[in-house]
Amino acid sequence: MKKIIECVPNFSEGRDKAVIDAIVAAIAEGNEVKVLDVDPGEATNRTVVTFVGEPEPVVEAALRGMKKAAELIDMRKHHGAHPRMGATDVCPLIPVSGISLEECAALARQLAERAAKELNIPCYCYEAAAYSPERKNLAVCREGEYEGLADRMGKEDKGPDFGNRPFDEEAAKSGCTAVGARDFLIAVNFNLNTTSTRRANAIAFDVREKGRPKREGGKLNGKPIKDADGNVIMLPGTLKATKAIGWFIDEYGIAQVSMNITDIATTPLHIAFDEVCRAAAERGIRVTGTEIVGLVPKRTLIEAGKHYLRKQQRSTGISEDEIIKIAVKSMGLDELKPFLREEKIIEDMLADKKGKKLVDMTCRDFAEETASESPAPGGGSISAYMGALAAALGTMVANLSAHKAGWDDRWEYFSDWAERGHLLQDKLIALVDEDTEAFNRIMAVFAMPKKTPEEKAARAAALEEATLYATEVPLRTMATAFETFDLLNEMAEKGNPASVSDAGVGALAARAAVLGAQLNVRINAAGLKDRAKAASLLLEAEKIAEAAREREEKIIAVVNNVIDKE
Repeated sequence: MKKIIECVPNFSEGRDKAVIDAIVAAIAEGNEVKVLDVDPGEATNRTVVTFVGEPEPVVEAALRGMKKAAELIDMRKHHGAHPRMGATDVCPLIPVSGISLEECAALARQLAERAAKELNIPCYCYEAAAYSPERKNLAVCREGEYEGLADRMGKEDKGPDFGNRPFDEEAAKSGCTAVGARDFLIAVNFNLNTTSTRRANAIAFDVREKGRPKREGGKLNGKPIKDADGNVIMLPGTLKATKAIGWFIDEYGIAQVSMNITDIATTPLHIAFDEVCRAAAERGIRVTGTEIVGLVPKRTLIEAGKHYLRKQQRSTGISEDEIIKIAVKSMGLDELKPFLREEKIIEDMLADKKGKKLVDMTCRDFAEETASESPAPGGGSISAYMGALAAALGTMVANLSAHKAGWDDRWEYFSDWAERGHLLQDKLIALVDEDTEAFNRIMAVFAMPKKTPEEKAARAAALEEATLYATEVPLRTMATAFETFDLLNEMAEKGNPASVSDAGVGALAARAAVLGAQLNVRINAAGLKDRAKAASLLLEAEKIAEAAREREEKIIAVVNNVIDKE
């Protein structure tokens, strides 16, 4: 899975469009990240920019934005309603897909260190990137705001984590930046079949983490109870990491519970939906649908879809598209307007729509492309696709078995196998295009110049690297296709007997995938100058091939036995 992170820097300028445009242009330079939103605020004199991309380009884009902000914003002249301490006030990194919060925290610390060294911008690290528990809280890092920096900088206990020095002219202009990492925040509205804001608020207070004030006699109109320090005692709601209120929307003519989920690992979207439904039902109200504000990571909807499939005792080993459809329908994401994936799911918005991949072709087009005069796609891609079909057949038998009448007590067992099979299918489908990419890398080397000794050396090194890659890709195809035998064996022995022949065909396809990919390993390994490395790869490939022959033979024996009994 491609690693994607989101970055949401807040810049201390919300009124001068030229300055804002220049900062955004610096971030977008090179087209390696995608700017999703630019939200300036005049009263706050602050602009929030949201952009996404792969980790390294995002870090570079953040540095470019911080640099431009330091050049164009003078904090000595800044005034606004929002707390702030720097030209780039905060810069959080947020995991979207293929990367953990811990990895984002490490990237945030690197970003803070580089900003201090390369741009001379002092940086505090907060939230998941904090070096001390108290600095997880942004308010602690920003204590005293910009005006308090002169008293804090240069002090060991109060100064920034990177670039700590006495408050100088450069710091006076740029201020300090808080760089951190946090989980993805989802803004969502739950639609209610009522027009009552008061009832919507009551539901919001039932579920939000803060809850509602404790009142005398437990009555809604009772006087709030305070503690010894005079603070109102709160009765916590049922959902951690959530903030919520109720309101009425003129545009739709309904009341909603409007919620921010600040930690989707603690409270996933589907859990919030179910809990709001429960709280609403207790008050005689029904949740009719859900409105996502902004974007969500794909994993949010995949988790939701699987949650509702499990509640139905249905297999989760189906395509992403089908899982997302279940999520959309289960939570009513399309009640108020059509749910457009390319406008709501970050990964779909970032999807490269240029150039058609092999796996996006029709079966006929793929066959015609293979049959053409072009040397790629070739045997390596076909082997990977045969492996994908082997996994697909095993997954099909698992899904049919999960839904077989009379086998209801075994649905989860087969669902787990179907999910494993679908994962293998996805890996092998990706290898279809990667094998062709490996071939193209070798072809690209031959276009490199080779006049000077330096050019010849660079070309030789690039060819060795490309050849190694072209050998390792089919070896991965072999290893991944081999994994399908566990699934196929299980389905042959325990799956729906009516589909045992499909498991057998899968075993034959898996064996062909392994042995076909081995041919590519052998022919590419022959071009490696590092003969020890080549020998190691060939030995590994032969072990997988021999084991594949044995596994296929045993599975076919099981299949024939079941068919003969039928």
